[in-house]
Amino acid sequence: MIDTNAIFNINTTANFNKLALQVFQYQFEHNKVYRSFCDLLYVNPSDVNRIEAIPFLPIQFFKTHQVLTGKVEVLKVFTSSGTTGKQTSKHYITDLNLYETSFNKGFKQFYGNIEDYVILALLPNYLEREGSSLIHMINALINQSEHLESGFYLDNFVALKETLLRLDAEGKKTILIGVSFALLDLIEQYQFNLKHTIIMETGGMKGRRKELIRDELHTRLKRGFGVNEIHSEYGMTELLSQSYSNGNGVFACPNWMKILIREPQDALTLQGDKKTGGINVIDLANVNSCAFIATQDLGRKLSHTTYEIIGRFDTSDIRGCNLLLI
Repeated sequence: MIDTNAIFNINTTANFNKLALQVFQYQFEHNKVYRSFCDLLYVNPSDVNRIEAIPFLPIQFFKTHQVLTGKVEVLKVFTSSGTTGKQTSKHYITDLNLYETSFNKGFKQFYGNIEDYVILALLPNYLEREGSSLIHMINALINQSEHLESGFYLDNFVALKETLLRLDAEGKKTILIGVSFALLDLIEQYQFNLKHTIIMETGGMKGRRKELIRDELHTRLKRGFGVNEIHSEYGMTELLSQSYSNGNGVFACPNWMKILIREPQDALTLQGDKKTGGINVIDLANVNSCAFIATQDLGRKLSHTTYEIIGRFDTSDIRGCNLLLI
C-alpha cells in the first residue's frame, strides 16, 4: 500500500520522484488495465529507475475500461461531459477524501485560506448534468468559504452582476470561476471595473461558441471585467488534482503533480523544455486509479515548475497514442 499522507507532504523533487516510482510499482502490480498496457510495451518496474521511463496510459482508456488500482469498493463515479452518442470518460473513485484533500491543499497552496474568499460559480453546462468532479470541488469550496454570498449561478445574470458589484465595492476578496462561454455571455450584457475580484476561467466553449485562442479570450475577459489578469484552472475528470494560472496562461502544479511533454508524433518519447508536444500528467493523488496519464492536450513546459497549454490534438494528430490502444 501507498501512504497517502506522504503524497500531500511532498516538499522536494527527490521526494516526488521517489514516491512516483513507488506508485508506479504499486499500480503495475495492482491495476489490471495499467499492467496490461505496460506489458504491451514490455516495461517492467525493474527497468524503471526514473520518472521519465514510466509509461503514461492514454487518457482514452478512461472511456473504454474501468481504470482501478486494487479491489476496493467504488464510492462515486465522476463522468466527463460529452455530446450525445459519444463515449464519456469515467473516473471510479474509491476514496473521496483523497480528492477533497487534493483540491483543498491545492487551493491553499496557490490562493491561501478558502475562508478568506467569496466563491461565485458560473458553470451552467456542469450544473446541467450529473457526475461532474468540478461541481463536487466547487460545491465543497463554497461550503468552506464561510460567506453567505458564495454560491452557484445558472442563468440569473442580473443577480450575479449585482452581487459582483456589491462585493467588489465592499472590498471583499472574491473569486468568480466560470466556463469561458458563460463568462463571455455575462460581459456581453454587463461591463465591470473590478478591483478585488479574481476572474478564473475553467476552459473551453463546450460547443456553445466558436473556440478562441487563449490570448483573444483573455483579452475580451480582461476588458469586460476591468481586471489586469485572467486566472485559469486546469483539471479534468480523469485527474484528482488541478493546476492554476494567475495570468498569461502560465500554469503551476501542486507539489504532488508534475507535467511532462511528449513528442507529438511519438507518444513514447519526451520533449525538452520550451518545445510543444502532448501533455503527460503525473498526478499522485490518482493512487487508486492511474497516476500516469497521456492527455490529448498540447502544451509546452516553460521551466521546472511551470507550463502552458496550447490547445488540443486534432484526431489526425493523436495516432501516437492511438497505436497504443490497438
